[in-house]
Amino acid sequence: MPACVSESLVLRTYPLKEADLIVSFLARDQGRLRGVARRARRPKNPFGSGLERLSHVKMYYFQPETRELVNLDSCELICSQFTLASDYAVGVALDFFAEVSEQVLPPAEPNERFFRLLLAVLDYLRARRGEGVWQAVMYFALWSVKLSGILPELRVASDSRAIAAEMLRTPLEQLIPRQWTRETAADLRRFLVRGIEEHIERKLITVPLLEGL
Repeated sequence: MPACVSESLVLRTYPLKEADLIVSFLARDQGRLRGVARRARRPKNPFGSGLERLSHVKMYYFQPETRELVNLDSCELICSQFTLASDYAVGVALDFFAEVSEQVLPPAEPNERFFRLLLAVLDYLRARRGEGVWQAVMYFALWSVKLSGILPELRVASDSRAIAAEMLRTPLEQLIPRQWTRETAADLRRFLVRGIEEHIERKLITVPLLEGL
């Protein structure tokens, strides 16, 4: 079993037995993987707070050739999203980022551009201390669909198409300042979410929470 070390973003964890976790994470060089973190739910464990949602970590693991799940050994925290999660609206946005990433990315298929997209929206929210949630959500939704290869012709209003065109050619932090609300380009957001849900053949759990903000 070869030892691996990957810069990673934790997407989600699931309880396993009494003390273990199954961890879904996006490795920069390996794509989306799932692994077993032994003893991760015990007070003294080799993961600390590194398995929190969207934690940016250096993940250490073993990858058996004949098993789908990798064996997680430990992780080294690079950046936590703890300060962002204290804001409810930002917390919902983080849940949306994690859910979409886990659902649209195929397993074990490297996608560094998607990895950098997640880092960009997280950096954006941290730099603005939680402001600009809707701008980050729209940017992520559009680019996640594009990078997943499921972006169809945009059958939306002309102002929404203009926003989409701007987002596809401009870094997030350089977008034209707007009064971003839930109603800003709502038809574009609904169009993108519908495209994601049709692709994954299930409803996104986080979308009703987003719409309730």
